[in-house]
Amino acid sequence: MKKSYYLFNPGRMSRKDNTLKFVPTDENGIDGTPKFIPVEAVADLYCFGALDANSALYNFLGKNHIAVHFFDYYEHYTGSFLPKEYLLAGKMQIAQTKQYLNKGKRLAIAQKFVEGAAFNILKNLKYYNTRGKNLEEAITRIEDYVKSIAETTNIPMLMGIEGNIRQVYYDAFDAILNDFAMNGRSKQPPKNEVNALVSFGNMMCYTMCLGQIYHTQLNPTISFLHEPGYRRFSLALDMAEIFKPILVDRTIFRVLNKKEIQAKDFDVKVNSVLLKDSARKTFVRAFEERLNETIKHRTLNKQVSYKHLVKLECYKLSKHVLNIEEYKPFKIWW
Repeated sequence: MKKSYYLFNPGRMSRKDNTLKFVPTDENGIDGTPKFIPVEAVADLYCFGALDANSALYNFLGKNHIAVHFFDYYEHYTGSFLPKEYLLAGKMQIAQTKQYLNKGKRLAIAQKFVEGAAFNILKNLKYYNTRGKNLEEAITRIEDYVKSIAETTNIPMLMGIEGNIRQVYYDAFDAILNDFAMNGRSKQPPKNEVNALVSFGNMMCYTMCLGQIYHTQLNPTISFLHEPGYRRFSLALDMAEIFKPILVDRTIFRVLNKKEIQAKDFDVKVNSVLLKDSARKTFVRAFEERLNETIKHRTLNKQVSYKHLVKLECYKLSKHVLNIEEYKPFKIWW
C-alpha cells in the first residue's frame, strides 16, 4: 500500500535501480546512513528540509506519479512538483471552466463548500459542548450565519460569511483547549502555539487535497470558492475547507489536550512561534493516523479511510461538473 513519506532532515535523494535512496546530512554537512525506499510504496513526498536532487530523479518520480511538496524553514508551503496530469481530460477541463465562468453555477458550488465546512465545524463544537466545554453561544452564532449562505448573491459576500464563521469557531478554541489559548487567528507569522499548529495543519490538509485531486480528472487550478490565481492550485483550497475541521482541528485538539505536544516543542521568538522538529513529527504522525482511520461509508457500504473520503469528494464534484449528479458536500454523520 502506498503512503506519504516525510523528509524532515536535509539531504540528497537519488534513484537506485527501482528504489529511492535518501542520504541525510547534518548541520555540518556530514552524511548520515542512507535510507532506501521502494518506489512502489511511495504516494508522495513532503520535504521540510533542503533536498538535493537532479532532473533524473524527477523524471523517475514523474513516471511513477509521485508528487513532491516543499516547505520552507518557517513551515510555509512553497510549492509542489507534480508529474504530468495522467488523468486530465479535455472534456472535464472545458466543463469545469464553463462552471467557473457561469456566475450562478460557480456560486452554487462555492456555497456547497461553505455549507459543508460549516456543518463539520458545528459537529466539532457540538461534540465538545456535550463534554462540558460550554460552546452553546458559538454554536448559535454559527447556525445563524449558516442560514445566510443560501442568500448570498456573489463570492465576496459568501467569503465574508465564511470568514465570520471561522472567527467565531477559532474564538471557541480557547474553551476547547485545556492548557493553550488561541487568542484569535494570526498567521504569517503565527503569534502563538495554537496558531502555529493551525497554519501547519492547514498546509498539510491543502497539500493532501492537492494530491487527491491530481489522481482525478479535475484541474486543480480552476476553483470556485477561492479565486484562481490567488494560489496556483486553488481548487485544493476549496476542498480543504470541508476537511480542515475533521482532519486538522481534531488532530490539534488531540495532540494538545493529550499533551503529545507541549510548550517545550515550540520555538518562541519575538514576533512569531514555530514548531520544533519534535512538534512537526508528532503532529504529522497524528495527522497520518487520522487520515488512515476508517469509517463505514453509508453509500458504498464498506470501510473507507478519511484520506479516501477526499478522493470520493473529488469524484462527486466531477459528476456535478459533468452534469451527471448534483454535488452534495461531505458532512460528518457520526
